[in-house]
Amino acid sequence: MTPIMVSGMTKVSVIIPIYNGESDLPDLVDCLLAQTLPTEQVEYLLVDNASRDRTPILIQSAMARATAQGMILKYLLEDQIQSSYAARNRGIRVATGEILAFTDADCRPQAAWLEKLMEPFTDPAIGLVAGEILALPGDSLLEQFAEHGKTLSQKHTLAHPFCPYGQTANLAIRRDVLESVGLFRPYLTTGGDADLCWRVLRQTNWRIHFASGATVQHRHRATWKDLMAQWRRYGRSNRYLHDLHGVALQPEWSNREYLYRYSRWLLKELPIVTVRLLMGKATRIDLVSTPLSLACGRARLQGQREAQLPEAAREIAPFEVLATEPIPPRNSID
Repeated sequence: MTPIMVSGMTKVSVIIPIYNGESDLPDLVDCLLAQTLPTEQVEYLLVDNASRDRTPILIQSAMARATAQGMILKYLLEDQIQSSYAARNRGIRVATGEILAFTDADCRPQAAWLEKLMEPFTDPAIGLVAGEILALPGDSLLEQFAEHGKTLSQKHTLAHPFCPYGQTANLAIRRDVLESVGLFRPYLTTGGDADLCWRVLRQTNWRIHFASGATVQHRHRATWKDLMAQWRRYGRSNRYLHDLHGVALQPEWSNREYLYRYSRWLLKELPIVTVRLLMGKATRIDLVSTPLSLACGRARLQGQREAQLPEAAREIAPFEVLATEPIPPRNSID
């Protein structure tokens, strides 16, 4: 295991899967071009997962901006499998870096993100590094609720009772690690970050490190429909990881238990929090935290209950290097 010298010429490949990302790409690209890690150490691989909007055109524009600044930014296409993990695998197979860093299109890496994410790799025992995920400022009650509960914080996933893991919204992995355990399961649609980290940590001697200063901001769900879909996806992830690794499922609640919790909130918690709110000692999030948490938990159980792991999702993609060049996007820019 060779130490990574951040100040040297080690190449880092940043891999970002994108599906219909035209609303996120301008801000994302601004964040990538503002990174403090020296440009000669980094390549950015934006993997279009068969988008149906202007994503390819916007990436082409970003490529021109990057080239003007002496940076490497490439367009890749994954149009065979509709899965962010398949898109990440496409990027991995083209990447030239010793370290592979991941984030998502709806994330906003802070300027020192990549530099801070690389620093722990000077320890040759570290195979994975997870940075922190913070919230983008949001005005809606649901966004503020998610931020209040630190929904996406890596501190939750790194404390997972089965085995710690980092979310691919902010995760870096040594290339050597993937050569030994394989890539993401390409047909998995959720839970692939936990699955990969668990394979590494349970099958090898590599360790994971939390780089709290390597931060990205993420946009929380602003609508009820999107929030419930997010928590149902968490439930599907529970089921898939149970089938793949034997992790415990979330225990089911009876209707009587839900009725008790809602009644307790309405008759006991709500009056107390209302008084505290009038005294300036609570917020509107404190008023609704219990019913929203119960609704999210119920959605998670629904997703867990209804999910069935597709047989194809058990497949682990092998590590192999692609010899083909990235597919260029369309030539015209609107």
